[in-house]
Amino acid sequence: MHIIQITGLILAGGRGSRMGGVDKGLQTVSDVPMVAHVIATLAPQVGSLMISANRNLSAYATFGVPVWPDANNDFAGPLAGIQAGLKNCQTPYLVTAPCDSPFLPDNVVSELAKALENTAADIAVAATSGINSKIQTQPVFMLMKTTVLIDLTAFIDEGGRKIEIWYRRLHYTEVLFQDATPFRNINTPNELREADNHQ
Repeated sequence: MHIIQITGLILAGGRGSRMGGVDKGLQTVSDVPMVAHVIATLAPQVGSLMISANRNLSAYATFGVPVWPDANNDFAGPLAGIQAGLKNCQTPYLVTAPCDSPFLPDNVVSELAKALENTAADIAVAATSGINSKIQTQPVFMLMKTTVLIDLTAFIDEGGRKIEIWYRRLHYTEVLFQDATPFRNINTPNELREADNHQ
């Protein structure tokens, strides 16, 4: 698949509860909002970009890409953001990345795309090798066919919220990345300070 066929969706719709309720994507690392770091790395890997957000919509709009809130306003988690992205996606494929992973890999989309094509799967999910070589999925980094919207909507309507439970209902493949560091996300004020100091 060509990158022009892929839309990138940055997930910025959470409550940021572990960060004290602040909007994580707008918190800065090296004086740059985390969402801007994600845009800079993700944009060259995709044909177009969108942001999923539920507050500070005008602040997110200043980054020059479309901003879509969840269909409902109960902060239903990343799946609701993915659903909004799929509904507004104009390409056959959608790839997601969270707003609080400012160091994401510059090859994440190409690796997921390769695996999706090789396995003829509906969804390719990033995974990393953790402590004791235990494989840990990174499900907010996923590339999917936009046709999964029908199943996702049914899952959410049934009360489903967990991203792993949803994608495992479908034909999926997990893609192992050897270095887990670029996938780290910034959840707390301490982690934010650490990221600022140790780029």
